Amino acid sequence: MDESRLDISKPLYDQKTFYGRFMHFLFVTDPRTVFASDEELYAAKDLVEKYKLRQEPSGTTREQIIYAKKLYESSFHPDNGDLQNVFGRMSFQAPGGMIITGAMLTFYKNTSSVILWQFINQSFNAVVNYTNRNANSPLTTTQMGIAYVSATTSALVASLGSKSFLAKRASPFFLRYVPFIAVAAANMVNIPLMRQNEIVKGIQVEDEDENPVGKSRIAATTGISEVVLSRIAMAAPGMLLMPVIMERLEKFKTFKRLHILHAPFQTIMVGCFLIFMVPTACGLFPQRATLSTDCVKKFEPELYQEMLENTKGKVPDVVYFNKGL
Repeated sequence: MDESRLDISKPLYDQKTFYGRFMHFLFVTDPRTVFASDEELYAAKDLVEKYKLRQEPSGTTREQIIYAKKLYESSFHPDNGDLQNVFGRMSFQAPGGMIITGAMLTFYKNTSSVILWQFINQSFNAVVNYTNRNANSPLTTTQMGIAYVSATTSALVASLGSKSFLAKRASPFFLRYVPFIAVAAANMVNIPLMRQNEIVKGIQVEDEDENPVGKSRIAATTGISEVVLSRIAMAAPGMLLMPVIMERLEKFKTFKRLHILHAPFQTIMVGCFLIFMVPTACGLFPQRATLSTDCVKKFEPELYQEMLENTKGKVPDVVYFNKGL
């Protein structure tokens, strides 16, 4: 076996450590990949597929293979191999998120602006969640519509409600945190609804050798909960620290007078946070998560019985599943 040859189907970094997961997602969420043309992306996919079959063109370098892997994994759906909508790719989270978050943090005082930017943010989230959906658990148009409306409604209720509450009971500084409250609330509604079929029907769990052994609702609930926490963590540093930074800077008369610079300044700063927070948040939990079969036996006895049959009585201590993004 050629040890110098990449196992291109696996990450370049150890996924058992946070550092390895951070480096992996830093690799695949590189915002520069969104500027690659469709021709480049399909060429990268073709090279990856040929490399798996050991049919790559003669003279192909390791660097070319790694770059093709980056383009492929950042732009194509892992379940069905379809090219993803550019606005829904995780590699677009930093540039897309920084514009929307920068606007939410800048225009937090005006009610109509709060409504507008929460609407835009939830529309963006809907595109991201749909693009990164589990292709094995498709949603109907009605289900997607309910998820979108529910998330948008929850964001507006959280933002306007907290704005009204804080305006009467707290200093103006705390109004700056209204956007974060809305984003956190919407994530707790949007993601579970967008992945509701997984909760109802369960997601595939596998043994250590990636052999399917059944579908688990507990695994789905666990994975979705981790994704919700990851999405909130992704937004938290920028949305929690920028109010403090802006409050300090606005004490300087020169900065306070230059209102026209506040929006671009906050947008750029949020972008700097997101460049690192997107891979950090995605890497908080292992992508290939584990579930104890003792837990399955206790809460999903029918699945445990299925596992007994599928493994001929040799049920592993843990099973594995893809938590999603």
